[in-house]
Amino acid sequence: MRQVHAFGDDALGELDAVALAAAIRRGDISAVDAAQAAVDRAACVEPHLDAIVVDDVERALRLAAGPLTGRLAGVPTYVKDNTDVAGLATRQGSRAMPDVPAAADAPFTTQLRAAGLVPLGKSSLPEFGWSASTEFDEWDPTRNPWDTAFSSGASSGGAAALVASGVVPIAHANDGGGSIRIPAAACGLVGLKPTRGRLAPDVHAAQLPVDVVCNGVLTRTVRDTAHFLAAAEAHRTAPGLPPVGLVEGPSARRLRVGLVLDSLTDTPTDADTRAAVLATAELLTSLGHDVVEVPLPADDTFVDAFTHYWAMLAFSTQHFGRRVMHPQFDKTATDPLTRFLAARFARSFWRLPRTIRALRRSEHVVRAHFAEHRLDAALSPTVAHTTPRLGHLSPNQPFPEMFDRLVRYAAFTPLNNATGTPAVSLPLGRTGDGLPIGVQLQALHGQERLLLELSYELEAARPFPRIQDGVAPLS
Repeated sequence: MRQVHAFGDDALGELDAVALAAAIRRGDISAVDAAQAAVDRAACVEPHLDAIVVDDVERALRLAAGPLTGRLAGVPTYVKDNTDVAGLATRQGSRAMPDVPAAADAPFTTQLRAAGLVPLGKSSLPEFGWSASTEFDEWDPTRNPWDTAFSSGASSGGAAALVASGVVPIAHANDGGGSIRIPAAACGLVGLKPTRGRLAPDVHAAQLPVDVVCNGVLTRTVRDTAHFLAAAEAHRTAPGLPPVGLVEGPSARRLRVGLVLDSLTDTPTDADTRAAVLATAELLTSLGHDVVEVPLPADDTFVDAFTHYWAMLAFSTQHFGRRVMHPQFDKTATDPLTRFLAARFARSFWRLPRTIRALRRSEHVVRAHFAEHRLDAALSPTVAHTTPRLGHLSPNQPFPEMFDRLVRYAAFTPLNNATGTPAVSLPLGRTGDGLPIGVQLQALHGQERLLLELSYELEAARPFPRIQDGVAPLS
């Protein structure tokens, strides 16, 4: 096992984002000290991880030197490279996108800055976020800090690698089919996909017939996620949703939690992942919660509908990229996965209206399922098996085989994207080789507070694994 991390005796130490912001407020360290320490850590691990697309160090250090406000003022971070940062190109993980600086920040980047976070640059993702592993047809993959032979997940794989390795305590991620939760599971992090509309939306996704994309962050602690959500809410109140407020610990309320072990695919959850979920169910029971096994609130038609919609997004990008992505989009430069997904949609494009109806109906199905079983939350694997070795989900694999592998791996997360419900992946398990395993909790719309309270309780009862324990940092 080849582990890579940069935790050490510098301005960042082992602090999470909340503790780091408090140290900056007290004057123990400066925001410039924090930013420079993150830059130094990145220089140490980046040759092994390939998680950074572009640096914006000089501008970040200037920003850190100026007055900063916000709950997380002065904490360094990275923005995923599918979201505009003024002055930096948004390449979407693709050679098809031009190296042209964005004219303005995306709405979510503005929300991120309002929390006081200082972006150091852009993090990697697979082309347009289609895959569940941050791999490319010609570029080097982004590697998992827990073992560089393995995938860091996707599509927010670069963000996960940077947080897990200690470069920054928090980084932007977004989720259109599991892209916050999958890399959280792969890299041992907290990954909350909020309710649809909770945070500033993705500009392109908000125009879709079913908006499956939600912005968020990846962190190493539950409180960092909770404090970011509170900071984001202070900047922008989510229309039509109950406020979350600042969640600072568990609730005394005991919950009824539905347990789901297997997905809709015909491949059962692997042994290590199943054991992690069952151990979490036992822990919840020991804490006084009522855990009952329930079926998934969907059937095989959901898998077909979501994969067809996913292929439609690739088709729209491939054939209308100059309109929906950038006027200089080059359709001849997309990778094999984008082209194959686009072709797959073209063969049965006429099914799109039925697909949209099915995805919209899934929200009502989930609500009815929670009501029928009197559930407050549901527990499941985050992904169907432990994180794969690099190459397993490479876009250069034969498409039918790679597509089948993707569907089987990311089998639990897409339902929340279709329904718009919140879900969180927590690192509550380990493989025999020491790799993290993520366990997913989900609830109904607007119930982020419930998920965060439950996450706090589980984190306290079973502290999350730390990559730095027993392994020296790179120097």
